[in-house]
Amino acid sequence: MTKNRVNEIDLLRFFAVLLVVFFHYSFRGYAADGFSAMPYPLLAPIAKYGYLGVDLFFMISGFVILMTASGGSVRNFVISRLVRLYPAFWACCTITFLVTILIGQPVFSASISQYLINMTMLSGFIGVDSIDGAYWSLFIEIRFYAFVIVILALRKINQACFFLILWLICSFIFEILHINRLRRFFIIDYSPYFIAGAMYFLVWSQGISLTKIGIIIASWGLAIYNSIKILPELEKTYNTTMNSYVVAGLVTSFFLVLFLVSIQRTGFIGRNRWIIVGSLTYPLYLLHQFIGFMIFNVAYPTINNHILLWSTIILMMGLAYAVNVLVEKRFSPLMKNSLNHFFDKLALMIS
Repeated sequence: MTKNRVNEIDLLRFFAVLLVVFFHYSFRGYAADGFSAMPYPLLAPIAKYGYLGVDLFFMISGFVILMTASGGSVRNFVISRLVRLYPAFWACCTITFLVTILIGQPVFSASISQYLINMTMLSGFIGVDSIDGAYWSLFIEIRFYAFVIVILALRKINQACFFLILWLICSFIFEILHINRLRRFFIIDYSPYFIAGAMYFLVWSQGISLTKIGIIIASWGLAIYNSIKILPELEKTYNTTMNSYVVAGLVTSFFLVLFLVSIQRTGFIGRNRWIIVGSLTYPLYLLHQFIGFMIFNVAYPTINNHILLWSTIILMMGLAYAVNVLVEKRFSPLMKNSLNHFFDKLALMIS
């Protein structure tokens, strides 16, 4: 930790996005849906577990979002989320749309109306196809933000532990009863990651206790159950076999690493800044999937698959860096100032 920044989180984010990138490029694109024409058998047996990187993202989000909300202001929380999400998303969505128009056919396509709806970041809630398949996790995140906003509006953020316990209890009940509508509403498939991440923040900020450890262990149990439960479906979709012990081991490792972060026992990693790799994470996640597949479809087999894979990863990192420097760093402060001005005027009008 450096001052109020949890340095390890930046590195963990980057690790999570690399898991997802290798999952898509080395396995998923070729294994299902005909997205990618390029196989990469060298890494596929390992990369097929990279989808769990999204689960790590959700756990990190639980930690970071509760940290952001701990100030207790709905306004500040909403502004921070809008500023964090939208500038990079607008840039990445636009880049993906333009690349799709240029080289996407016949596998990928996009329309102007689809693009404009996607730019609201609400397409997943109204049944419009995403410009990039990676956006699905944003819709899960937004639901989590909505829960946090409700708690903030009730002025109960200081009782976050109580609400996390309640959410976990609901998760177990609706999992057992198989009430699908409520399962979706309470994000049961991913709730243990958000809950554990938020609880780790409480450990980090308030200290350890038996209650917090109990909630983390219960969340771990539900996360293991959920991750193993979906393996038959994944095996069918991707025509492969998954080792449940590997899945359980990876999920457990996420819980253990975040525990070390929460008790500030990460040594060298925690004492050093990882801001640059952390800043690449969000735009890299948004950009990499469909653009990478389109590049593979155009260039393979003309270009060797090893050269194509690694050069595409480097290209995507370069694009992510450009989005961070040219868009996020330039326009996020302007957007924050504009939103603060808007809310100031709104408050005056209401009063």
